[in-house]
Amino acid sequence: MSTGIDERFMLRALELATLGRGQVSPNPMVGCVITHESGATEPRIIGEGWHQRYGDWHAEVNAVRSVRPEDRHLLPEATVYVTLEPCSHWGKTPPCADLLIENRVKRVICCNDDPNPLVSGQGFAKLRAAGISVETGLLAEQGRQVNARFFTFFERKRPYIVLKWAETSDGFIAGEQGRQVSISGELAHRLVHRWRSEEPAIMVGANTARLDNPRLNVRLWPGLDGPSLDGPSKSSQNPTRIVLDSQLSLDHSLHLFDGSQLTMVYHRVEDKNESGLPNVTYSFVPENAGSSLSHVLDDLYQRKIQSVLVEGGTRLLTSFIEAGLWDEMRVFRSQAMLGTGIAAPQVRGKLSSRETIGKDELTIYVNA
Repeated sequence: MSTGIDERFMLRALELATLGRGQVSPNPMVGCVITHESGATEPRIIGEGWHQRYGDWHAEVNAVRSVRPEDRHLLPEATVYVTLEPCSHWGKTPPCADLLIENRVKRVICCNDDPNPLVSGQGFAKLRAAGISVETGLLAEQGRQVNARFFTFFERKRPYIVLKWAETSDGFIAGEQGRQVSISGELAHRLVHRWRSEEPAIMVGANTARLDNPRLNVRLWPGLDGPSLDGPSKSSQNPTRIVLDSQLSLDHSLHLFDGSQLTMVYHRVEDKNESGLPNVTYSFVPENAGSSLSHVLDDLYQRKIQSVLVEGGTRLLTSFIEAGLWDEMRVFRSQAMLGTGIAAPQVRGKLSSRETIGKDELTIYVNA
């Protein structure tokens, strides 16, 4: 039975898990803490780790590796707190459930079952069959929040969608005819670039691409000198750029086509399958596909893209809102006023948080 002490160690594991944000997709963020109880004293942490980069060792491996040689004999009496079910299959690394069994740990406590069909209860079954005590569901809601993208991908069969825009205090997102205007401040701009580094893909519509000529990279967020078991700091990666250009009307001189990062163009021009440009791919959306958004999201799901940051204009953002195909709204409101221009999308959903970023207010809503 879980206790307050168990919750405290699991909170630490959840904290560790978030250190992998933007580095591990399409894998989940996972943290692991290993403790040992010595006599009447409170349990102490003897090892901890997290999944740092896609393709590298998982959290459980890094936690076991961090146990000092003089403490390794304690593992058969140890409790392992892990935020997601230990994997039971071979992928880029060996099964973590097997590692825990090999080290004969006494007890495993976990937030969530893994929704991936390759795991889905099999990790827990392996542990129990080996005589290891397994408890699940501790801080389950917090675990789901940390891995909301991972759970949405497997349960809803689509990427997790984050809508982002900045609007003036009188409710405009751009000037007349979509003219680009500076709305949010420097701190907000930097935060947006950090968000871009945390998602595998970023999307705009053709109008935004044409009028704003965005780069959609992370030049204002080059990286973090964060802790690492292997030594090197983690650097930010540019997301895959996605543009919806139904008639392929965009000029190839735009930044989107500069070849600096992968760009995917969704269109409805039949018989046009090759862009002829470096690092640019075309994807045809058939007229009989029904909702073009649903078709695009399904294609991104097939490509294993777990989340998308949508930075389009009002038209694209509203199409996501009206279709109900969104999970978060992140809205900056500045003190500036335009008086006239393109109206911002209508906010929907449940208020999640509100804070001040420089001179701007950032409000986050979730799709309830």
